Amino acid sequence: MALRPTPANSKDDAQQDGFLREVDEALRQDEVAGAFKRYGRIVAGVVGVGLLSLAGYLWWGHNQTQQAGERGEQMALALDRIEAGQVAAGDQMLIPLVNGDAPGPKAAAALTRAGIALSQDRKAEALKLYGQVSADTAAPQPLRDLAMIREIAANFDDMPPQQVVDRLKPLAAPGNPWFGSAGELVGMAYLKLGKNDLAGPLFAAISRDTNVPESLRNRTRQLAGLLGVDAIDDVAKAANPGQP
Repeated sequence: MALRPTPANSKDDAQQDGFLREVDEALRQDEVAGAFKRYGRIVAGVVGVGLLSLAGYLWWGHNQTQQAGERGEQMALALDRIEAGQVAAGDQMLIPLVNGDAPGPKAAAALTRAGIALSQDRKAEALKLYGQVSADTAAPQPLRDLAMIREIAANFDDMPPQQVVDRLKPLAAPGNPWFGSAGELVGMAYLKLGKNDLAGPLFAAISRDTNVPESLRNRTRQLAGLLGVDAIDDVAKAANPGQP
């Protein structure tokens, strides 16, 4: 017959359970901190060909109905030079477009120049260009949103996390074209604020969005798991915070 534990044994067991929970929580915090450092570098360093291609694509679609002729040729030639490795030459070809008065080509060219500057460690110049595009009310809204995301990603470590949340939260919603990119930054800002209860469900929602790039889905799925959120079962709740 099994003996019932004495009160002293019960107390010891409770203390041991509490200790194990504390160890588990400490390990979880270390994992989250490590992931934050690792993925934070990825978030802050997203520049280069992907940005150039996206900027060119968005501008080209806008250009079909708004602008044509020489500006289109100039932008296409500049992107060709850049993709061929002639970055300095392509960058110079973009300057007349950045200084021009056509909103679409101007914004796309500025975004591309900002990406080049950031990839060459000219952060201040890149931030200035991103800020100009995001503040330009005449520029196409998709390019303004992209500029704001890239500006915040590049300056993430030096920004107050609440400011990141305030600026990007409107874009960090399921169904928004920028949900993945903006949502990841907002989630990282939540971690810096100690709001793991908000970061975990947001990462889970991103990881389940089939419109988000697979690499981003994988990152956010891992982060959601480290924060104790099931990236499969908790998606509906994550997509509709505040719902029972």
